Amino acid sequence: QVRLEESGGGSVQVGESLRLSCTASMSIFSFKAVRWYRQAPGKGRELVASMTAGGTTDYTNSVKGRFTVSKDIGKNTVYLQMNSLKPEDTAVYYCNAALGATAVWGQGTQVTVSS
Repeated sequence: QVRLEESGGGSVQVGESLRLSCTASMSIFSFKAVRWYRQAPGKGRELVASMTAGGTTDYTNSVKGRFTVSKDIGKNTVYLQMNSLKPEDTAVYYCNAALGATAVWGQGTQVTVSS
């Protein structure tokens, strides 16, 4: 069974950047899509960004122009580059991979942005 592991979270100041990584235990070449979600305290899980197998990306409005999804197939890794971070970006970030009829989640990584 494929496993996903997120890393790269941490505590930063407003305006700073972080790059999250989502590394899979198998090749990501066959993933139909990879999505990044986040869940802030007391809120539901929110879809932040996605990338299809063909490389098409999409972002929720609140992060457009600040966040970028990319992938390195050779490293089995998908990245979420987060720039100009704001306090409202504080959340646990999860990656999710779509594999045919199933989906796999990572364990999450905490991002905290303070002013």
